Amino acid sequence: MMSSEKEWFKTINEIQAIAQNGLAYCKNEFDQERYLRLRELAAQLAAPASEKAPDIAHLFSFETGYATPKLDVRAFVVKNHKILLVQEKSDGLWTLPGGWVDVNESPSESVTRETREETGFHVKVIRLMALWDKLKHDHPPQWPHAYKCFFHCDIESGEVRPDKEIAQVDFFAIETLPPLSIHRVTEKQLQRLYETINQREALFD
Repeated sequence: MMSSEKEWFKTINEIQAIAQNGLAYCKNEFDQERYLRLRELAAQLAAPASEKAPDIAHLFSFETGYATPKLDVRAFVVKNHKILLVQEKSDGLWTLPGGWVDVNESPSESVTRETREETGFHVKVIRLMALWDKLKHDHPPQWPHAYKCFFHCDIESGEVRPDKEIAQVDFFAIETLPPLSIHRVTEKQLQRLYETINQREALFD
């Protein structure tokens, strides 16, 4: 993503957050109308950089309460020097197993559940490898704003058994990665994770 495009995306994100926070705390009906209009304008501004304005406005309408980033978790599993990846049916592209953290789950609980559901493997979390702000990496513009949490995991048991959202499960060498779903993970991120797999300190930002 170009630097200017990132700044534009961050500005729209902030406008949407102001509207969402205003709707969460404002009691005056006239001010509420203004915040609703501000949310509509944010969606219209976002449309050229992402999905269509009505789709974005619909997405924004589900965001309530004080605006904060969401948390996405991913499992980094290496076996015989190859990385475990899943192919999403939605776009035919590959990514690390994972997804959004559910309510009443810790990040490590979410990543083990997501990995089991998507791949059939039961994994053990070894350590947190990285906590990255999606806006600071080479992901295309996409709502909502999210932090990405990567865990080093080892397979304890199970066999390949993809769920209904996953087309294939396979292991790939870092030199021969398949086409990636860069909304979810980038090649540069996989390279950094692979290079620092034995490093104790977590990467951040």
